[in-house]
Amino acid sequence: MSRVDEALRRAAGEPIGGTVPTDAGRTSGPATVAFDATEGDSPAPVAPELVASAAAPDLPAAADRATSLLERIDHRLAEKVVVDTNISTASREQYRQLAAVLHDAQAASGLKVVMIASAVAGEGKTLTATNLAMTFSESYRRRVLLIDADLRRPNLHQLFKVVASSGLSEGLSATADTKLVVRQITAGLSLLPAGRPTQDPMGALTSERMRRLIAEARDAFDWVIIDTPPLVLLPDANLLAPIADGVVIVVRAKSTPHALAKRAVDAIGSDRLLGVVLNAARESDSPGYYHYDQYYDQQRPETAGVSAVR
Repeated sequence: MSRVDEALRRAAGEPIGGTVPTDAGRTSGPATVAFDATEGDSPAPVAPELVASAAAPDLPAAADRATSLLERIDHRLAEKVVVDTNISTASREQYRQLAAVLHDAQAASGLKVVMIASAVAGEGKTLTATNLAMTFSESYRRRVLLIDADLRRPNLHQLFKVVASSGLSEGLSATADTKLVVRQITAGLSLLPAGRPTQDPMGALTSERMRRLIAEARDAFDWVIIDTPPLVLLPDANLLAPIADGVVIVVRAKSTPHALAKRAVDAIGSDRLLGVVLNAARESDSPGYYHYDQYYDQQRPETAGVSAVR
């Protein structure tokens, strides 16, 4: 059994052998990160295809930056985003671990454009994409563009409380070249909203304009994170995968059937798959899970809790 397949079976709640710890505190973030993953270039101007809205001030204190960003996020995500001080320590550190693995991959291979996908809806891919983008922009101080490429059911503009009367959808379907407005959430984090929903986005997603937009965003930002529709239900993410450097698939623990998760992995192909994130897992689902709260409370090390499976 491959390590990726092992992670998918764990996500589906299927037995894979071995023993696990008995503690079962639930986390809201990824509990298992499963992939192979230089530093980003210095911040560059926004690409010609993109136009930035007014930038938020770059506050000097990290706590002030986090507070300012949290105020811009939908209250329904309280305690689920990395800039909220009330998020569990374990969840925050798992998102940081995810970012760290990708950071190493960028140093090794120039990885920059990452697509976040899932097999079906409700897996937590949008939250994962958001927390990854915020981790890169806040902890790593990188210039990040977060793109909502779910043109059927856009959500990121609501998450960041942005009025998105136009966005990616309108820009890609326009008869003449038009610049797309990038919303500046913080000095380091920019959002390209999806715009108005459409039920037929395939032509836009496979257009030369979309390829040019991603190419220019690659030059203008340190990281480009793309949130997409579910892989198994719709063809959209499959169409987008070739223009990304790699894909991270999010599966929900004991929710996503193994067969569907496997179909999602097969649809992407092993050559484009960066790895799998197991979301909303219990501590007991991951052997050797790192007890972050004990570490911070008692200042003593424990065993690491991230399992690289690629």
